[in-house]
This record gives sequence, structure tokens and C-alpha cells, in this order.
Amino acid sequence: MSSVLAGDENEKVASYGWAARDASGVLSPFHFTRRANGENDITLDILYSGICHTDLHMVKNHLGISIYPMVPGHEIVGKVTKVGSRVTKFSVGDIAGVSGCVGSCGSCSDCSKGFYVYCPKMVLTYGAHYHDGTITQGGYSNNIVVDQNFVVLIPKSLPLDGAAPLLCAGVTVYSPLKYFGLAQPGLHLGVVGLGGLGHVAVKFAKAFGMRVTVISTSPNKKVEALGRLGADAFLVSHDQQQLQDAMGTMDAIIDTVSADHSIQSLIGLLKTFGKLILVGGPPLPFEVLARPLLLGRKTIAGSAGGGSDEMQEMMDFAATHNITADVEVIPMNCVNTAFERLQNNDVKYRFVIDVANTISSISN
Repeated sequence: MSSVLAGDENEKVASYGWAARDASGVLSPFHFTRRANGENDITLDILYSGICHTDLHMVKNHLGISIYPMVPGHEIVGKVTKVGSRVTKFSVGDIAGVSGCVGSCGSCSDCSKGFYVYCPKMVLTYGAHYHDGTITQGGYSNNIVVDQNFVVLIPKSLPLDGAAPLLCAGVTVYSPLKYFGLAQPGLHLGVVGLGGLGHVAVKFAKAFGMRVTVISTSPNKKVEALGRLGADAFLVSHDQQQLQDAMGTMDAIIDTVSADHSIQSLIGLLKTFGKLILVGGPPLPFEVLARPLLLGRKTIAGSAGGGSDEMQEMMDFAATHNITADVEVIPMNCVNTAFERLQNNDVKYRFVIDVANTISSISN
């Protein structure tokens, strides 16, 4: 359970978790304190925390922005144990979720629309400086203190382990489908990559009534895509004949791949006015010919997440349509092994840490 260092409600919260101390990325037990639960804050006892590929990049400082010690985790599901005096959105006992953003400027045009993730002063859930100067720490821990505006209510019907990755993977694919007007029955969507993001994209798109084609480098994923996930077609991305046969057939493509790859052939799959939406974020620049874009009035766009209202809408939609991520639940002390497997793409499709049942008080 959450505790404070003293009886005063303004005292900092005592916490423990698993942290990386350097760019080796190896996690081990770690005692730390969180900021006090303020008047707009809620405190969660964390139940589950998903493992995102970004967590792996951050603990190893692949992005060059890491701050150590670092407790990762931004797919957090927990039980509300404390609410501030001005909190109106949550009550003690609610099950709530925290994603990748826990702070922003609160005054820019993005913040006014609830799109905190696009605020220039957005504060990451872990590995960032909060407004009071403290370092944010994530969900591989027993508790977290968060401003109510950066939390969503988890519907009671959703399994909590499978709901955790929706807080990142789910909204990452749901938001662009809604924003770009693609969540419509009958539209044809290509989904590039059948991993943590891609498999959820297929589920949401089918729930919207879309025709879905999975595009993958792995032919062995065809049975899974067409069978259990319910995709309508499957393309092997290096099979030139398959690509040629599918030219100009898709209204949109959502590209979930984070590894370096070419997108030129994907542009050819789009219909006139088609949209290619990037959500994976490969490290190197793309090379793209202008002529196919010009002659088809095609669009290449990017998306990093959704707004607060959209996040709640996504969760409610998932509950209505019984959509969760496919997960492998692990104990806290297996997180380093999970990172090794994740680096080798040995997961189907998301690891989720059973925090509440497997994290225990750590001796100094």
C-alpha cells in the first residue's frame, strides 16, 4: 500500500520499484520518494505496468535523454488510494490509468484541447523534470502520484493486464484513425508490422468495420493475422508480385514499425488521396520520391498519441468491443529477462508486469 513519510498530507510519498542506474539498462530494486499528493493529484497503488519498446530505449539511453536512476513504465493501471481536495474526476477505489505524459504547460493551444502530449513543455511519465524540479519515475513501482488531468478511468469490464498496453499502444493507433477520419466502415486500411502496436491496430480497425490488410516482413505471421486477429488480407512486404497486385487499393496505411525500412512501396499501395501515417518512429530519415505523392495527392503524416478525451474515448470503445492487448504477464523480478526477449522480438505481443502481486518491500 502507499504510505507517506509522515502524517502530514503534504509529505512526500515513500515508494519502491526497479530502476536502471546507467546505460547498461539493468534494473534492480530501488527506494525513492515521490512528490506529495497535491490538491489536484491522485495517488495510485500500481497493479499492472506494461513494458513498451520505448522503455528499453530509455533505460539504455538510445535517445540520449535518459536521467538515472530511472524507474521506467508508462502503461500504468492502478487503484486510487488518495485524492486531492480539488479532484473531481476520481474517487478512492477507482481503477485508473496513466500513459506517457504527466505534465504540460497547461496554457498553450495543444493543452487547451487536451492534447498534452504535443505541448512543447510536456513532462514524460519518467525520466523528466517535473514542475517542482523533482525527477519523474514510472510504473515499475508500487505507487505513483499524478495530476488528475493526466489520468483516465479504466472501465470495470476490461481485464486490467490486457488494458495496460492500451494506454500507449492502444491510443497510439486509435488516435490517428480518428483524427484523420479513417475510422469508417468499408475503408481499406493497411497495417505495417504485426507487433505490440500492429495487433491492436488490427483489432480497433476491425471494430470500426474497416477492411484490414496486414503488411509484414514475416510470412509466418499470416495465419495469426488472418485467423485469430481477423485481418482480411496479408502481404509480405518483400514480395514484389504481392505488392504490385495490391497497388492503389488502400485508403490509408498505418506504419507501426520502429526499425529502419523503406516506405516508398507503401506509398504505391495507397489510392489517390490516400494517407500514410507513421507511428513507429525509425531512427534514420526516410527517402521518398515526390512524384508519386504529387500525382496521387497522397499524404505522409505522423502521430505520437491522443488527447485526454480521446484517451478516455478509446478506453470506453475498447470496453464496448472487448478489445485488449495480447499480453504475457510476468513477475517484477523477471523484467531484465523480458527486456532481453523484447530486444530479440521474442514477445507476443506485449509484456505486462504484475506489479501488485510480485513487487515486495525492498530492504536497504
